[in-house]
Amino acid sequence: MKTRVLLGEQARGFVGALAPAPRRRVWAAIKALGQDKGDVVQLEGDLAPYWRLRVGKIRIIFEEQYQDGERLLKCFFADYRATVYSALAELIANNLLGELGQ
Repeated sequence: MKTRVLLGEQARGFVGALAPAPRRRVWAAIKALGQDKGDVVQLEGDLAPYWRLRVGKIRIIFEEQYQDGERLLKCFFADYRATVYSALAELIANNLLGELGQ
């Protein structure tokens, strides 16, 4: 089954604002995600429908969907580990995930 990785606006902006070396590492990890490679874990609790990709101190949050026989990995939120989970939980609690292109 073909896998396509899509990057939302927030994630793309965060990655684009990184310094060149970490940006290259993150882009390489995102590309490898489509081949089922990388440090990936399903989140727990209220965040259980989502997965995270770890690249050093950076976390990329994504969800897995299937559409027309194609597997889609929608990366919609990225930030540093220190803030990503609390910010994501807050977005979910306030029903604001739609604003991230969810």
